[in-house]
Amino acid sequence: MRKTIAVLALSLLAAHVMAAVSPEEAAKLGTTLTPVGAEKAGNADGSIPAWTGGIPKNAGAVDSKGFLADPFAAEKPLFVITAATVDKYKDKLSDGQVAMFKRYPETYKIPVYPSHRTVNLPADVYESIKRSALNVKAINDGNGLENFTGNRYYAFPIPKNGVEVLWNHITRYHGGNLRRIITQATPQTNGSYTPIRFEEEVAVPQAIPDIDPAKAANVLSYFKQSVTAPARLAGNVLLVHETLDQVKEPRLAWIYNAGQRRVRRAPQVSYDGPGTASDGLRTTDNFDMFSGAPDRYDWKLVGKKELYIPYNSYKLDSPTLKYDDIIKAGHINQDLTRYELHRVWEVIGTVKPSERHIYAKRHMYIDEDSWQVALVDHYDGRGQLWRVAEGHAQFYYDHQVPAYTVETLYDLIAGRYLALGMKNEEKSSFVFGFAAKAADYTPAALRSEGVR
Repeated sequence: MRKTIAVLALSLLAAHVMAAVSPEEAAKLGTTLTPVGAEKAGNADGSIPAWTGGIPKNAGAVDSKGFLADPFAAEKPLFVITAATVDKYKDKLSDGQVAMFKRYPETYKIPVYPSHRTVNLPADVYESIKRSALNVKAINDGNGLENFTGNRYYAFPIPKNGVEVLWNHITRYHGGNLRRIITQATPQTNGSYTPIRFEEEVAVPQAIPDIDPAKAANVLSYFKQSVTAPARLAGNVLLVHETLDQVKEPRLAWIYNAGQRRVRRAPQVSYDGPGTASDGLRTTDNFDMFSGAPDRYDWKLVGKKELYIPYNSYKLDSPTLKYDDIIKAGHINQDLTRYELHRVWEVIGTVKPSERHIYAKRHMYIDEDSWQVALVDHYDGRGQLWRVAEGHAQFYYDHQVPAYTVETLYDLIAGRYLALGMKNEEKSSFVFGFAAKAADYTPAALRSEGVR
């Protein structure tokens, strides 16, 4: 009898741990918390302001190509952190940022500007967040989601553990269907590089009218990436069906190889498989700062802290810039960057004893207002800090979408880096809400996408 009672008690405890939040807790969304679960209040000294609804959709002009004017163009840095002054600000920097000052003491800097909490999302996204708070549960040891239906955004706006924080990044709002043309660079140590140009689409099942609901039940998004330059890579196309529970159903990926003129499955497009045309400088799950399945790590929630993170990076996205203005030896041109003090969630992922990954530990910092990963310090199997990632974020106020301007991943050992997402020289900025068809995201459609 006692054994039965004990088993019942343990099962009830487990159910409580994995359950959605109570109605009382969910009621904090939009009151003491913002609608996405951030603290509405500012910090004690006012250096982080209160959230008052973000900036409006008409916060700045939008040019003919869709590029946004910088709402804060007139502002000057409050101060600039250099190698000479970094010790003074260590408590508000990640270990990776501090390491960048040591690696590049003459050139690396962090210009700190006034903080602006610009993010706000469409009303229907806020409604889906409330629904998630009340209904979504983590299953399969945190690697899958239950009751995550309808417009599926921000699974755990009031997270209780590290993997729930990570799920908010994975399930954040991208503006529905998104199309973009971007450039990636992997400079040599002297700064020379060959631009890699991608045409990409991300489509979500809820915005594809003819999708089969049964086939899409475990799909978070569809991703298609075509390489259009340089000529030696042009015509290669990648298709990914990003599954929600990748333990139950691994990510499905196919590649069309223009040289071979054939489509093949691509199981290597996951975890620490090499990123597309990255010259070995990023893994597949480095894309979007972190993407894919969380199952190879134990995720510890440390708590919240205040950090200087890349934010409101409109200057870095200016169409008046050339890629040569941005790409420099060692790191991007830090004179074009903007950092602000914001509250972040601190999460540490450590590879499980039964698993393997080239990154033995990932120390992550996630912005509370957007749930985007802002900084990541990556450690190798020896415990050495290896790669430092920074997500230079901007808020697309005209469409109410937080996104990255440029993702950088610095290899401290090799002295090289990767910069992904530049579009300054392209014919248009991001295109949100394009019409998508289910047939566009099948392996059979890949061959017609390839152009050589």
